[in-house]
Amino acid sequence: MLLAYYVHDLSPFLIQFGGGFGLRWYGLAYLAGFVVGILICRRLAARGYSDLRPDQVTDFITMGALFGVLLGGRLGYLLFYDAPRFFHDPLIFFRVWEGGMASHGGIIGLTLYTAWYARRHHLSFRNLADNLVVVGPVGLFFGRCANFINGELYGRVTDAVWAVQFPKEILLYTPEHLDRLLAETSTIDPLFAVPDGVISGVAASAPLHALLAVELSPRYPSQLVEAGLEGGGLFFLLWILRTKARLPDGVLTGVFFIAYALVRILGECFREPDAPLTGGLTRGQFLSLFMIVIGLLFMAWGWMRPRYPRGLQAESRAVA
Repeated sequence: MLLAYYVHDLSPFLIQFGGGFGLRWYGLAYLAGFVVGILICRRLAARGYSDLRPDQVTDFITMGALFGVLLGGRLGYLLFYDAPRFFHDPLIFFRVWEGGMASHGGIIGLTLYTAWYARRHHLSFRNLADNLVVVGPVGLFFGRCANFINGELYGRVTDAVWAVQFPKEILLYTPEHLDRLLAETSTIDPLFAVPDGVISGVAASAPLHALLAVELSPRYPSQLVEAGLEGGGLFFLLWILRTKARLPDGVLTGVFFIAYALVRILGECFREPDAPLTGGLTRGQFLSLFMIVIGLLFMAWGWMRPRYPRGLQAESRAVA
């Protein structure tokens, strides 16, 4: 008896108004990451781990999200994964409804924004960065969950019992293969004569659902694997180090860069490559190698020029 896999049929919309407009889970994921990030950063500030006052946190996180994560993530995706099209038509930067965000770009953008903010407000860049990296995995977790709901960035083909069949796989088909499939799906309903119709119609049509269950390859739900690694696991590690270990400013940022790179390299082993390989590595794995170097530099900077959060400085004076 063949194993029955789950055919992905989740809608990217929480509420849809028609014509491709509505309240998307992806946007809610970013909003949830920002809100939870503000709450965590305010708690760290109240406990003396941040040079920011609790009342400064909201403005810092909000502007960092806009100018760091969103702009950096969008620009990073276009440069790292779609550069020829971007250079040919730079205006695609503004067509955000077409999708396309890169976590590496978001991290770089947020780092640059933090450096600017620290200089402008005469604060420690390393201290601000150390607190940001604690909440960064929260945003990664929600973002990866949204990737799963959207059925995008899916995994490699597998026969694992927890595999999922993603309708967006048909976008990878050769023209001949796709034409054959669409000829068959159009007999179910004329709306299914185009790829978008097939992808959006699987939830409402039992015959289409049954056809795709036979047609599609079972794949790793790599989005959920990455949510666990980049989100839950990384947050747990950084929260413990931030609140339990006495580390100089900058060291925790170095730990984040290195740990994120390692879990990203591991997670990419489950994910279908979405760009040409570089020396046998996926684009995500290749970019992660540079993050390891950056992480080592942050750790060296922290230990060679030690400076501690104001809460730990107060503890040291009390002990003395």
